[in-house]
Amino acid sequence: MTSIRSDALSRALDGPAEPSLRPLPPVVAELLRSLGAPARLAAHLRAVHDVAGELCDWVESRYPGLAVDRDAVLFGAATHDVGKTLHPEELSGPGSAHEAAGRVLLLERGFAPGLARFAATHAAWDGPDVTVEDLLVSTADKVWKDKRVPDLEDRLVRALAASTGREPWEEYLALDDLLARLGADAARRLAFQGSFPLGR
Repeated sequence: MTSIRSDALSRALDGPAEPSLRPLPPVVAELLRSLGAPARLAAHLRAVHDVAGELCDWVESRYPGLAVDRDAVLFGAATHDVGKTLHPEELSGPGSAHEAAGRVLLLERGFAPGLARFAATHAAWDGPDVTVEDLLVSTADKVWKDKRVPDLEDRLVRALAASTGREPWEEYLALDDLLARLGADAARRLAFQGSFPLGR
């Protein structure tokens, strides 16, 4: 049984996917293996990580003057729900206990506070200290399944407009076009995630 579970986890982490999804960073894949993470959680993290990569590509192309820590965004997207290894009931039901638990878990494993924070902040984007990186991780965590959150998108639009001096409506139209394109693959991402077992 352990071999079947580890095979499913390996496939979720870096096996072929439809749509094509980039594999998780090696350090994150190793962390999830060491935690015996459920394959479905790994598949979810991989899907969100892939969308975060698309968002970063777009930001780098459209906003070359905006300093964004791409590695932090990708790490944050790849680990944002890691606390669900400690709260597996939140894989299939509501709950936020995984947020603080994930941050603590990452800190205990030696990850820097600036990286561990995403586990706690991915569902809270309206605080005064929220960065563009936080907004990108939160956006990836919504749009991977084609969920649109106007307050979150407005906050991201304001940050993007402030970096360029362009009108917010221009940035909104550009972001809306990108998110609609990313959302078009949501059903296939959801099917990929759903093809893996919930349990360890």
